[in-house]
Amino acid sequence: MRAQTPDDLPSQAEALSMSGLEFMQRMLAGDLAGPPIGTTMNYEATHVEDGKVVFRGAPTFEVCNPMGTVHGGWYGTLLDSCMACAVMTKVPKGSVYTTLEYKVNITRPLPIGMEIEATGWVQHAGRSTGIASGEIRGVEDGKLYATGSTTCIIMQVG
Repeated sequence: MRAQTPDDLPSQAEALSMSGLEFMQRMLAGDLAGPPIGTTMNYEATHVEDGKVVFRGAPTFEVCNPMGTVHGGWYGTLLDSCMACAVMTKVPKGSVYTTLEYKVNITRPLPIGMEIEATGWVQHAGRSTGIASGEIRGVEDGKLYATGSTTCIIMQVG
């Protein structure tokens, strides 16, 4: 289930009452609404574990640039999501995180409609920062389409 209105999203108090891993697991299970950007960009989380998150999706015509190819922002959004959510699985109860920076390397163009998996995994998670890497691979062909890296800030609330 994806959020349709802001009221569908968990409150800050509800989000802070659980660890990032628990939050992601509950979202995957459908107990918490998934983010609306998943509808816009045609992707969803399919796997969550401590330090690793996988999204699956496919680019649609709506995410193409004027040349008719998949816009680099689609790759970036998928990689930011899987890498940052992997960091989220390491965020303790009572804390939040956000992306400070991320980098994307596109290795080949994705065909419209091709199903992909975007996998993010944590390389480091400390008190105040999390670092993760990610990749986008074709589900059917297994080819590498993009890689990424991110640094996230982790902040205790209150």
